[in-house]
Amino acid sequence: MTTTTTTEISSTLRPGFWTRFVEALARGVERSARLRSRRARIEALEAKSDAELARLGIRRDEIAYHVFRDMFYA
Repeated sequence: MTTTTTTEISSTLRPGFWTRFVEALARGVERSARLRSRRARIEALEAKSDAELARLGIRRDEIAYHVFRDMFYA
């Protein structure tokens, strides 16, 4: 007499989980790249003289605001 046992393992993950996971991961990588780019812009502006910043219409204490201004409401 032979006994055959079949075990069906159902996934506990909802459909589309991996799609949402990959999309979230891509958004995270994209955000990281944008922040790295902004940091480079801040460093470039900080390296300028006060006279160069004045020609651009930026005060030294406004550099971070200038770079991240699209994220502020003011």
